[in-house]
Parts: sequence; structure tokens; C-alpha cells
Amino acid sequence: MNFERKHLSDQALLNIYRHLLKPRMIEEKMLILLRQGRIGKWFSGIGQEAIAVGSTLAMHADEYILPMHRNLGVFTSREIPLSKLMAQWQGKNSGFTKGRDRSFHFGTQQYKIVGMISHLGPQLAIADGIALADKLQKDKKATLVFTGEGATSEGDFHEALNVASVWDLPVIFIIENNGYGLSTPTNEQYRCERLVDRAPGYGMEGHRIDGNNILEVYHTINDIAEEIRIRPRPVLVECMTFRMRGHEEASGTKYVPDELFAHWAEKDPLGNYERFLLEENILNENLIREIRSEFKNEIERDIEMVFAEEDIIAVTETESADMYYPFDEKVDSMPSEGHRSDKRYLDAISDALRQGMHKYPNLVIMGQDIAEYGGAFKITQGFVAEFGKDRVRNTPICESAIVGAALGLSINGYKSVMEMQFADFATCGFNQIVNNLAKTHYRWAEKADVVVRMPTGAGTGAGPFHSQSNEAWFTKTPGLKVVYPAFPSDAKGLLLAAINDPNPVIYFEHKYLYRGLTEQIYDAPYEIEIGKANLLRQGEQVSIITYGLGVHWALEYLDQHPEISADLLDLRSLQPWDKEAVELTVKKSGRVLLLHEDTLTSGFGGEISAHIAEHCFRYLDAPVIRCASLDTAIPMNKALEENFLAKSRLHADLTRLLNY
Repeated sequence: MNFERKHLSDQALLNIYRHLLKPRMIEEKMLILLRQGRIGKWFSGIGQEAIAVGSTLAMHADEYILPMHRNLGVFTSREIPLSKLMAQWQGKNSGFTKGRDRSFHFGTQQYKIVGMISHLGPQLAIADGIALADKLQKDKKATLVFTGEGATSEGDFHEALNVASVWDLPVIFIIENNGYGLSTPTNEQYRCERLVDRAPGYGMEGHRIDGNNILEVYHTINDIAEEIRIRPRPVLVECMTFRMRGHEEASGTKYVPDELFAHWAEKDPLGNYERFLLEENILNENLIREIRSEFKNEIERDIEMVFAEEDIIAVTETESADMYYPFDEKVDSMPSEGHRSDKRYLDAISDALRQGMHKYPNLVIMGQDIAEYGGAFKITQGFVAEFGKDRVRNTPICESAIVGAALGLSINGYKSVMEMQFADFATCGFNQIVNNLAKTHYRWAEKADVVVRMPTGAGTGAGPFHSQSNEAWFTKTPGLKVVYPAFPSDAKGLLLAAINDPNPVIYFEHKYLYRGLTEQIYDAPYEIEIGKANLLRQGEQVSIITYGLGVHWALEYLDQHPEISADLLDLRSLQPWDKEAVELTVKKSGRVLLLHEDTLTSGFGGEISAHIAEHCFRYLDAPVIRCASLDTAIPMNKALEENFLAKSRLHADLTRLLNY
């Protein structure tokens, strides 16, 4: 192994050695603890330390790094105390996630590290968002993100590299190619000869280096980082290495040929670098013993200190509260006077977005075709001229990467509104929404200041892939807030509230209402508190509880049947939802119809029905009736669509309830 010191002083070379040795010694201790049964799981990076250590030392301390399982050297090189890491691994309260997640599934703003989730690929897009924030702020910074050769087969890899390239983001994508994805060798994972050869396909520079040569890693990453800080652009680096242990210790290594172990043992990054320093008279046996003794004492002390910590005592209230970033919502409520204008539902959304952009200079809007074209529904028409293309960003067709980038923006101090062109397309970004946006605060106390706009619903003959009511996919995911306005005034107030809220908000807007519904609304900014329902009609016989287009079905029906005396409650928010308002109307009428556009099975009405049965049973004079759409996909043909929708069953269901 050929080491080139270049400009590095003896002291710098010795410092690199200390950083390389420490994670190896920690790992060796962890393997002992594993055999002793004192810990339950470990993902070993023995043999790969040079990549994590060398690249981390090449980055500035205030630049973000997004590591993987086998990157202990990232954390130790950022000088995170072992006691803090050990507490994390052992699920102690003093760990970064307070026992809520394990290993390196955490982030820390203090050390500018954002850990992975088990789905591997999504963190690549988060790096894009972090780098985008740096670029928008004109901070001359680089972002470093790791992936394994196995995860390069995921769509998230392609999406993240494509976005970084299109937007010229200063991201270094490191592939740790250690030969195996768990037990699957590279020849069963991809057919290209070298993964770095994919770089030209994204229009980016690529390097393939010896990942076990720490100086080659350091110099390569250092040179790239210095360049992209000045001239932002992404770079792909494939680091060739080998995993000397199993995927995790329980999986073993029987699937690896012995000759591979022998070959890579000779390329051990620590042993080779140590010999180089000995030959250069920078290191000697006495100094090696001295450094090892220092680390051994530190490791033993910190580990035993953490083992002595008390176990966590669960507090239900704390666990529930920590799903969301603390937010004291001071609602800028709807004014009682002031100028009002006739606004369509679509215009009200546009109004809120524009006012949010003026209020928050750090707010970025992203989505397909939203810039000069103004979006598929023209909601952002004229925004580029007013706010510029940096803040109103057309995106490639890659929902997962853009949701991930939105989270990255939030981590690095920005707010964002991301438009799904249709709510149906959220499936392509589903993992980022339910596993990254929703869980980030609970896992490591970091906000996810993101609004995802969801044009939704049927009534336009758009068929199975542009008409779904999929709000229930998100209402059952803790950590998300879900709103669904039925009127222009609510659309504006709830969207401004969503933008103000530092938590992730899924904002449903019904396409059928865009241009068909007009209301006089106040021109000045105002908010409607998330989680508060609106009682639109008051009556004695029955309570109709609904939201979205169901509100207008109910209003039309009640107008046609003045003999029915009904409370009509528009939920407006589905997570959180207004339990108090629901209970009040149920107790008042004793009869409840739950109306929604979504399918009957597992629609949100089922959750409300269960709550009413549990908490208001003694006030009921009849069974709770759900009026919902058919349990089928949504057809395109007008007659079939009308038969599908709950509206076609409203009369029969309400009559059945009133006659009970």
C-alpha cells in the first residue's frame, strides 16, 4: 500500500493514526461484550475504518455528514464521547434517541451528523436538501453522504444523484463497496464493472479509490470538498474495501471464500498505516503502547459508566408528546374586519403560499412543473417572477428525493412546501413521509418543517391513478399532522397555519373544488388552528360529521331537505382531530352519520366511529352509520364514478339512520 503524505506534517499524520486506531479498539471491545452477552447486536466496520475516518477528517467541523452502520469512525472523529455513543447503543436515556432507536439511527446538530434509517437509500436525498440550503445561503460548504454498494440498486440512489446533478449541489456521494450486501456478492447486485462508471450518466465527476488507504481517502475527499465549496457540484466516489466481519455478528461469514479474507487481511487499513508511520519514524512501539493504553482506559471507563446508568422508566405522556416538535401555536386568527375579495378555492391556496413566501425568506416551494408553468393546476403561476427560481423550484419526477430534500432543508434551517402533483403520487415518496418526516422528531428531537401539498379526490373522471382519497394512509402515522379544508377561507387559513408549524403537515386540497367554489375571504394573512372543527349547521335530529367534498354533499342534501334538523360538523383537520366538538354534537343529537369520500373499509370515519362507540355510547339512540365510497378502485367513466362515490348512498344511509 503506497502512502502519500503530501503536505501533511508528522503531527497531522500521527493525529490520523489516533483517529484510525480508536474505532478499531472500540469495535474489538464491543465484540468481547457481545460474546459475554452484555450487548445484543453489533454491526462491525473492522477493515473499513479508513473510509469513515479519512473522509470525516477531510470535512470541516460545521459541514454535515450522513453516515451508515459501519461508520463508527465518523462519530469518533467528530469527537463524540464514547459514553454518549454507548448510551445510544444500549438504549439509555442519555443516548441521542433516549432509547427510541438503536446503533447509528440518530442525528445530532451539535456534531453535524445525520444518521441513517434502516431503509438505507433515503438519506441520500436528505444530503441534497442540506446542500441546497448551504447553496441558497451562499455558505461555501460541502455535504458528505455514505451508501453501500447494495443500496445503489435502490431508486433513492438514482433520484438523489439525479437531483444533485440537476441542481449542482455540493454533495460528495461515497459508495463503500465492501463486496457484499449482507450475503449477496456484487456480481449478483449489478452488472456494471465499476459503480463509479455510473457518474457520467448523471453528468458528474467520479473517482474510484482504495478505501483501505487512509491517506488516499483523506486527500481525495479533501481535494473534492475544497473544489465544490467554491464551485458547487456533486461528485461520486467509489471506495473499494472489504467487510472482515458479518453483516452483523449473528449473520456470520460462512458465505465468504477464505482466500478473500486472506487477501483483504493484507490490506488492513490500520496495520498498513501503522507500518508506514513506523518506517517514517513518526511512530514507535512505546508510543503505540502509550496510545493504546490511553484509549483502553477511556473505553473501559466510559462503557462501565453507561452500564451503571439506570434503565429507562417509560412515561406515556412524554412518549406521546415527543412525536411532535414543541410548538406554541399563536394563531393569527381570522380578522373581524378588513378588505375581503372573492377567491376561488385555488386562489386561496395561492394566496396563502404567496403570503407564506413573504413572511419566511427561508421558505422554498418545490414540485413538478411549479415554476414558469405554474403547476399542473396553475396555483403557483407568477411565483417565479415574484420570488425567483431559487425559491420556486421545478423538480425532476422523483417524489422520494424531493420529500427527502425537503427534510434536508429543514435540518439545515429552511422551511419547505412540496407539491405532490397528485395525492396518488405520494406512494412514490411514501417511505420518506412515514419513516423520515414522521419519525425524525421522536427519534432525535429534530424538527421536520415540511408541508406536503396533496391535490386529491374524485369527481373529475380522472380514474384510478388521479382520484384517490388517501388521507387515511397518513392519519394513522404518528408524527404527521393532516388537514383537509372544504372552503377557500379554510384553505388559506389552514395552509398558513401549516407553513407556520415546524412539524410535518400533509395538506389535502380537493381538485374538484379548485375552480368551482368561490368565497369572500380576507386579503390579510390569517390562520385557522390545526385540530379545530367547524360547526356549519345546527339542528336536533342528527349529526353529520364530514370533511372535504363530503361537506358540500351534506350542505346540498340539507338544502334539498329542509325538514331535516341536523348538526353539520366539518372536521377540517384529521390529525389531530377535534374530539371535543365531535362528542358535543353526538351528545346533542344521539344520531350520527359519518360521511367521507374515501372507501368504507379503513376510511377515517371508522376511527371516529370507534371513538364515539367507546366514549359516547350512552348518548346514542341509533347505531353510528358510515356513508363512504365503494371498496373498489375509482373508475373513470362518469356513471361508474358517481356510483362509486359516497354521495350516491347519502340519501339511503341518512334515511336509514333517521328511521331507526
